Amino acid sequence: MTKILTSHVGSLPRSQEVVDFIFARENGKEYDTAAFDATMTAAVDDTVGKQAKAGIDIVSDGETSKISYATYVKDRYTGFSGDSERNAPEDLKMFPGFLKRLADDGGTPQYARPMCTGEVKSKGQGELQKDIDNLKAGMAKHGVTRGFMNAASPGVISLFLQNDFYKTREAYLAALADAMRDEYETIVASGLDLQLDCPDLALSRHMLFNDLSDAEFLKVAAMHVEALNHALENIPAEKIRLHICWGNYEGPHCCDIPMDTVFSTLMSAKPQYVLFETSNPRHAHEWTVFQNRKSEIPENKVLVPGVVDTTTNFVEHPELVAQRIERFVSIVGADRVIAGSDCGFGTFAGFGAVDPDIAYAKLASLVDGAALVSG
Repeated sequence: MTKILTSHVGSLPRSQEVVDFIFARENGKEYDTAAFDATMTAAVDDTVGKQAKAGIDIVSDGETSKISYATYVKDRYTGFSGDSERNAPEDLKMFPGFLKRLADDGGTPQYARPMCTGEVKSKGQGELQKDIDNLKAGMAKHGVTRGFMNAASPGVISLFLQNDFYKTREAYLAALADAMRDEYETIVASGLDLQLDCPDLALSRHMLFNDLSDAEFLKVAAMHVEALNHALENIPAEKIRLHICWGNYEGPHCCDIPMDTVFSTLMSAKPQYVLFETSNPRHAHEWTVFQNRKSEIPENKVLVPGVVDTTTNFVEHPELVAQRIERFVSIVGADRVIAGSDCGFGTFAGFGAVDPDIAYAKLASLVDGAALVSG
C-alpha cells in the first residue's frame, strides 16, 4: 500500500510571548524588533519540532509571525488604512443569542481590518524571507524534508480588506494578483510548497455575498479563481496547494454553500493539491460529492481532506481518521490522497477553540490513522 502522507492547513497555536509581540506591533506600541525576531525564530523551531514529533510529513511554520492568515498583508503591502465594519456570517445572525454569547465569552477575535484606500504595492519581501528562513532552519534541525508556507489569495484579501479605492472589484482583484505574485514566487523559489488560503470561495457566500443567488455568487468566485490563476502563471501546479473552507468557527453553518455547488469552481483553480473540510458535522457527508463527480476531478489533482476537526477538543480516534481517509482513497487512489485537517488551529493570533496540547494530539491521531490505511 502507498504510504499516506500527512499535513494540515497551516496555522498552529502561538505562545503567549509570540501573541504579546504580535499585538504590540498590531496596536502600534513600542517593542524590541531584535527580540521580536528572536522570539519568532525560537517559536517556529518549537512548532516544527512538535509537528515532527507528531509524525507530520509536510510541515509549516504555523503562521507564527502573522496576526491572521489574511490581514497580515496590511503590514507587508501599501494601500491599507483605518478599519472597517465587522460583518458577522449569516448563520450567526440567525441565532443572535449564540452570537451574543460568542462576543461576551471572547469568542470572536479582535484585530484590525483596514480598508484598501490606496494603490496596493509590496513593501518588499523582507518579512516573508524571515518566515522562510525560520521554517527552513526548523526543518533542517528536526529532519523534515518537505514544508509549505501559507499566503493569502487575492480573493480572501478582498473579503477581509474591502475595497475603497479601485473602481471595481475586478480592478481590485487584478491589483492584488499583481501585488501578491512576487510573494508566491518567492516562497516556491525557496524550495517550499505554496499554500493559498481561499475561504473566499465558500465562506464569503454567507459572509459578504448573502444577497446574491448561488449562480450570481459562482460568477464572483470564478472571477476570484481567474485572478488567482493569473498570479500563479509562473509557478508549476505541483508546487501549489489551495485551501477552501466555510469559516473555522463552531456555529450553525446552516447557510454554508454546498460543496456540490462550488465543486466545478474549485476544480478550475490551478493548484494541484486541494484541501477542504470533511470532518465537521456540516460537511462530513460531502465526501460523496467527490465520489459522485469523480470523472470531473482532473487527473493531476491530489485531494487533502480534513480528517480531524479544528473547532472541538475531541481527539478523533485513529480508526475514524482511517475511515475518513479510506473514502477518498477509494475514489482517486492512495497516491492522490494526503491526510489533512479541516482548517488551522491558530487562524488568528491569540485565539483558538482547541487547546494547544490537544491540537498536537489531534495531529498525532491523524498520523496514526494514516498509518492504519498505509498498512
